[in-house]
Amino acid sequence: MSHDSAVPAPQAPHPAAPAPGAILTETEAEELLHGICFKTGPPRLIGAELEWLVVDVERPGLPVPPERLRSAHAAARALPLHSSVTVEPGGQLELSSAPSDSLTGCVDDLRSDLAAVRAALLPRGLVLRGLGQDPRRPYHRLLRSPRYEAMEAHFDHTGPAGRAMMCGSASVQVCVDAGQEEPGLFGLGRRWRLAHLLGAVLVAAFANSPGLEAPYAGWRCARQGNWADIDSRRALAPPMDAAPRSGWVRQALDTELMCVRSYDGDPWAVPRGMTFRDWLRGGGLPGLRPPDAEDLDYHLSTLFPPVRPRGHLELRMIDAQPGDDGWVVPLAVVHALFDDPEAAETAYRVAKALADSYGHAPAPRNPLWRSAARHGLADPELRGAATACFRAAAEALPRLGASTRVRDTVAAFADRYVLRGRCPADDPPGRRLAGAEVRP
Repeated sequence: MSHDSAVPAPQAPHPAAPAPGAILTETEAEELLHGICFKTGPPRLIGAELEWLVVDVERPGLPVPPERLRSAHAAARALPLHSSVTVEPGGQLELSSAPSDSLTGCVDDLRSDLAAVRAALLPRGLVLRGLGQDPRRPYHRLLRSPRYEAMEAHFDHTGPAGRAMMCGSASVQVCVDAGQEEPGLFGLGRRWRLAHLLGAVLVAAFANSPGLEAPYAGWRCARQGNWADIDSRRALAPPMDAAPRSGWVRQALDTELMCVRSYDGDPWAVPRGMTFRDWLRGGGLPGLRPPDAEDLDYHLSTLFPPVRPRGHLELRMIDAQPGDDGWVVPLAVVHALFDDPEAAETAYRVAKALADSYGHAPAPRNPLWRSAARHGLADPELRGAATACFRAAAEALPRLGASTRVRDTVAAFADRYVLRGRCPADDPPGRRLAGAEVRP
């Protein structure tokens, strides 16, 4: 949810933005979105954003006081890391890798950074936990800024899902290049569609946020339920029958504004029912200033679809994973299924056949995605698809130069979960907050 991310470098220039502060027209907004959201070229870069819960070693079931969290965040930010460190509203800590031209390089840098962060936190009695939804209640928002005040006010109109998402969720977000302009296996249209077709399989295989209370009691991926329910459009994928650019432009401009930034210290406006397109056309609140390019950029940062185009493709549907190296598995599997030709072809064929049987309502409200979040790999169709995809990824990883350690980590996950129709959410409750990565 951070505005920062592991951003693969653009392969092509985009249209020049209007001068800072210049009023943005609807045509200029559409042209900017066309240019900045999909950078095309041969796939070559990989990145990841790892979100973690920060937990007390001795009392993992209790919230950590704000002053201890702030001290932990400051210690992490002071470290000389390859990754950038940001903080989510509830105090979750996020490491965003630099874009890398190899899986090995990305994994090695993140492992090194995580080891340094863990070493800085342990003397403070704190550890990182990979869990998709924090079971500790009640949720408390640590960050106090106009952005999060406005976000909370916006989401409170639709129920508790927004606060749960802001303050209690954590994910592994994998970033891959958008692909080539030309059609084909690595074309933009194909990779955009693959990301959405494959999404439900990834939700099910990596589900790690067991639902403890209504309305998601018993779900393997309650985090996905929260994302689907934050509001009517903000977390939805565009219709898949549209081309990537035109579909995303409509989705972005026709989504309701979360807020309008103020520059004079006043609270940010939280208009109801006003889209960015309405604002461009002069509708909305009386006396509201017209938008500029920075407002459009900010609006994009408040959209949370399962696949977010930010020049590259940011896959956002994967829960944070348990253990020291659990995050390596989704990073390696996604890389293999997107960037190896044979594995990409298998993944597309398997995921499309499964998705076609459920219809094509936008994710994550599609019935297949709901089944993935509710049942994980206990759903036999999702188990079959995940098994085929993991097998294809395992065969591809040596071709992509993955290290033995990475390949062994993926194989161990497949054996423990995928081949048995299980996911991390099926582990005993005692492993979730007080897991193997505790080293007091």
